[in-house]
Amino acid sequence: MSDTLKDSLQTDLTTAMKARDELRSATLRMVLTAVRGEEVAGKSARTLTDEEVVTVLQREAKKRREAAEAYDAAGRGEQAQRERGELEIIETYLPTPLTDEELAELVDEAVLVATGEGLTGMGAMGAVMSQLKPKVAGRADGKRLSGVVRARLQA
Repeated sequence: MSDTLKDSLQTDLTTAMKARDELRSATLRMVLTAVRGEEVAGKSARTLTDEEVVTVLQREAKKRREAAEAYDAAGRGEQAQRERGELEIIETYLPTPLTDEELAELVDEAVLVATGEGLTGMGAMGAVMSQLKPKVAGRADGKRLSGVVRARLQA
């Protein structure tokens, strides 16, 4: 078994290349390039943790989602299909997303804590978000999280 997520990506790339799976190998190459780019960004090179690799994967998945929508809007279905294929491959390496019920439960707990600290209404948004971000990292995107928190605080 691979030690890290990056090792797993590299091993899967080799397997995909041997199987001549063009879409999978191209997608994994692109992801590994993004990971390596992140590793050398900044003042000194470093090795990314699995959590940081997941962040890079999420960013790449978001790019694929947005590109597929743009291609659909432009009437370029073939390119949109390829972007969706890449997205499916990337999503296999991401943690299982939170269900709406799980996310609502976490938001309710965080709101109760904020209320106990005397924060109510939209004034509690920052405190609730900062409490939730580490808990949902990799399992729910910020836009979805803030929408649920906003709806709960305005209720």
